[in-house]
Parts: sequence; structure tokens; C-alpha cells
Amino acid sequence: MSEALLSTIRSLPDSPGIYQYFDTQGRLLYVGKAKRLRARVKSYWRFTPGLHPNPELGPRLQKMLAETSALEYILVESEEDALILENSLIKQLHPKYNILLRDDKTYPYLYLDEGVDFPRFELTRKVIPGKKIRYYGPFPTGARALLDALYFLYPLVQKAGCLRGKTACLFHQIGRCPAPCEGKISPQAYRRTIEEAKHSLQNLSLLTRKLEDRMLRLAQEERFEEAAKARDQITAISQLKIHSGIDLARQENLDILAIVPGEERGVLLRLFLREGRIVASSHSFFGDLEFFDQEEAYRQALLSYYGPETPRTAEGVILAHSLAGREEIERTLREILGWPLKLLDPRRGPKARLKELALTNAEELLKQRKETTQETRAQEIRKLFGLERLPQRIEVFDNSHLMGEAPVGAMVVWDTDKWDKTSYRRYRLESRDEYHQMMEMLQRRIKEFDQESPPDLWLLDGGETLRRLAEELLRDAGVNLPVLAIAKEKIDAKAHRAKGAARDLLHGPDGEIRLDPNDPRLQWLQRLRDEAHRFAIAYHRRRKRTNDKKISLLEKKGIGPATVRRLLDYFGSFEAIEKASEEDLRHAAGERIARLLRSAS
Repeated sequence: MSEALLSTIRSLPDSPGIYQYFDTQGRLLYVGKAKRLRARVKSYWRFTPGLHPNPELGPRLQKMLAETSALEYILVESEEDALILENSLIKQLHPKYNILLRDDKTYPYLYLDEGVDFPRFELTRKVIPGKKIRYYGPFPTGARALLDALYFLYPLVQKAGCLRGKTACLFHQIGRCPAPCEGKISPQAYRRTIEEAKHSLQNLSLLTRKLEDRMLRLAQEERFEEAAKARDQITAISQLKIHSGIDLARQENLDILAIVPGEERGVLLRLFLREGRIVASSHSFFGDLEFFDQEEAYRQALLSYYGPETPRTAEGVILAHSLAGREEIERTLREILGWPLKLLDPRRGPKARLKELALTNAEELLKQRKETTQETRAQEIRKLFGLERLPQRIEVFDNSHLMGEAPVGAMVVWDTDKWDKTSYRRYRLESRDEYHQMMEMLQRRIKEFDQESPPDLWLLDGGETLRRLAEELLRDAGVNLPVLAIAKEKIDAKAHRAKGAARDLLHGPDGEIRLDPNDPRLQWLQRLRDEAHRFAIAYHRRRKRTNDKKISLLEKKGIGPATVRRLLDYFGSFEAIEKASEEDLRHAAGERIARLLRSAS
């Protein structure tokens, strides 16, 4: 162990903060928090005869400390601040030895503003301003189907714009809206319909029975398209609920959280109990169990899920396992949320049975979970490139342009065994060459890591030069994220994409790898790359069509192609040309062109 590390440990202040361990190459190994930095960090080590890891620690920490070369720390004002900062850094920087859970989604809620005469049910993922806002949920799946079912079954104001009009619309003619815009219903009568809809939201089985009756009626009337819609709503709503015979005898609102490691993977399960009934559930799987720490996992899950925008729909969270730092997390959550959220550890009674229900369902999910072909491929890629973590979530980047024109970038996302199309991103780029286009795109993605955590792997369409560029950008940001690149085989200077025949080159941290064109591992990475290429090309074509229209308009004003090119080279984009001052336009293309451009705009 180095003298510098020993010196840093001995000079640590006895204050709250977070500490970070690094290896000899400057890669982040671990982020931890402490109420008293000096005492916490010293507990990892023994100082005689020389600095060495505490032998009482578990194998995971022993291995981590054996790789440690340097220590850095950040002081904060309180233990709560340390907890918040620790969680933020783990999500942003991906330390090697911290567990990474991917359950920080904001689930949709249904809400109702009961402070207006004719309220409507709406979807939201955050707190809505208002004194009489009522929330229902969250609903990890089926929220849209639930909302549509309410408007399908009950005569409610169907569109927000309806109340601004003065004439009843088609919805009133077909019996779906009571037309308050024409004064055909009083607020008191409308409120009775709202109360019926609220009751069905709290009794999902009642809602599905109503949908089944409506579906049969529609089928008898040969209105098969509407009947099919009702059938799909029934399916989506039925998937929301875990059936339980547990009766709390009180209409409590609680969340239940269970995190259970299995042999090959673990599962995080949430149950949502509203007014004494379980209304929804969600779960996500995680791998890399060698990094698993139960206390850290619960801490991360709680701080990731409950944020400033979380609606106040639960009074407490039942935890399936006991936590040593439960009170500390409670204080931190109160600081974040602005209201108290109790963390419960019941030992007997109905709440303890809810805990057992969560554990039973979590263990059942682990038993039912079968490894997919895609997960097998991910394991093979991990082994092939010696990756620290299983690449379950992969971001794939490509850019597209035509001789520097209409440059765009695209990011597609593969998550476990499917495309996560809600996470796809398009980038409008300014740079004229591929190297700087990729740099621009990756820099913008890195800036978003505090909002959307990094994946397990980056895959770039390109060669070793671009891969090293990405590594440098990530190193500068302090992010521990592996990067692979796949370079298209060129035949007669043209990219060759024939399936099963393209000899694409793979570039990883340890150099170039050549695989047979029929190798499933190569074909899997090609599939990821080709999706990014498709997405980028589609966006490029759309931008180019827009630019072509702008060129045509400029040519009609007497500005020729050569001048357009000169302007684009100078300003970088049509948007920049449109925003440019007259003085800049004169400098770039002369008085006449500046005058023509001003008249064109």
C-alpha cells in the first residue's frame, strides 16, 4: 500500500462526508458515506506492521481494498447530505464494487383536481400544484389502459378542451360526455359520476367486471373493434394486481419493498397497497451478485424511488429485511420529500404477512425467471471482452451525414432482452466530421448522467479511434463504463453489411478481436449496431428533406448553392444562419446576400 494512501487516511477529518477508493489506473472502485469519515475509513484497515485490509471484512471488500491505490473524500454538512451524495455518485459514476439497481423509474399516477366543478382524471409522473389534488397509484403498468377504461365506462368530460367550448361535441351525442359546456349537467350531478369512477379505481375487480359486461354487449351488437379495445383494457388492468387474502382491517396506504438475491440474479419487488388493498406491483432483476450488499441495495432503492416529485400516496414503506441504518434513511427521505415517510419492520400481524407476501412473490419470480438467448449473448460478450459487469443495459451510438450536410447522431438502448424505445435519443449535431460529431454526441450524453444513469456498456459504430475518444471523455467525467466499437468491413471503400458475411472488426479495452461472420456474438453486436444505424439514417433523411426545402427557398431569392455552402461552413447550420445578426451575415457572404437573407426571413 502506498505512503500517499496511508497519509490520506491518517489526515481524515472526523466529519460527515463521502469517500471514494481508486485503483492504480485512477478508476473508481467504491463510493461510501460516513457520519465520521476518519472512524469509518479506518475501520477498513489495519496499520501494523504496515497498512493492510482489515481481515474481519468480507471477501468483496477484501478484494476491493487489495486493488485500492488512492482515497479521495468530500465533506458535507450532515449525515443526510452524505447519504444523498453517495446515492447520486453511485448512479452517475458506476463504481466497480457498488451494487447498481435499475429501479429509479418514476411510475405514472392518476390524479384528480377536486377543486374544480367538472374534474377530469389525468396521468402524471410528478406532483401537480393544487390544494385539492387526489392521486391514485402508482401504476407501473396499465396506467393508460386504466385511464381509458374510466372514460370508456363513465360519462365524464372526455377532453380538457371540451370545457373551453360552448357547444356539445360528438362524445355527448354517443353518450360518453354529459356536456357541461352547454350546462346539461350540474356540478353536483357530475360529482356523483366522479364518485362512482373513484370507487371503481379503488376496486379494480369491479372495474374489470364492468368492462367484461360492456365487451359482451359490444360483441353482441357486432361492434367488434370497440369490444377488442375493452378486452385489451381488461388484460392490462388484470396484470396490475397481486391477489392477497390479507385484510389490514384499516384503509392504510403502504408500499412494500423486497430485495432478494438468488443464485444467478436478484430481484427487486414493490407492492403498492392503497386503502387496504394491493392495487399494483412492479419488479426488476439485477445481476452481478458478487457486489451485492443488502443494506446498500435497500438504501439505493429507497433514495432512487422516493424523490421531490413523488406524490404523497403512501404513509410508510414495509421493508422485507431489517436495516441497521433505517432511522438515518428516514431522516434523509423526510428532507428530500418534505413530509415524513415511515420505514416499517413489522414482526407480527397483517403487516408482517404483507412482508412475507412480498418475499414469497420475489422468490417465485426468481424461480420462474429463465435465461433468454439475449442474456446468454450478454454473458458471452462479457467473457469475450473481460467486462467487470454483465452488460444488461447497452447504449449504442451512430451518426449520419452526407458530405457533412445535415449531421445527426442517434442513441438506441438495449435493456436485458428488448429494445427500450422510450430511451432512444436523437442528436442534432453541428460538427462537420465524424470524430467531432461523435465527441459532441457523447459529451451531451455524459452531461445527462445525473438525470439518467449510465448503462452497463457503450457500443459505438466506428473503430478504435472513436472508442478511445469515448474512454477519454468518460475518464475525464470519472465514470466507470466500458466501451466497445464495431467497425464495418469495407469492400471497395464501401461498407459491407451482408448478413452472415460481413467481417466486422470488434475493438475492446484489450485490442482488436476478429470473429467469424457466422459467430452469434458478432451477429448480436451487429444487430445492435444496425438498429442505431437505422435510427440515425431515418433522422438524417428527415433533416435533409427540411434542409433541401430551405435551400430551395434561398435559391428562389437568388442565393446560389455555392453561397449556401459557404454560409453553412461559416455558421454550421440553417438554424444558426437564421439567428445570425446582419453584421455577421455581411461578414460571411457580403452586403447583397445579407440583404437577401433578411428578406427571406
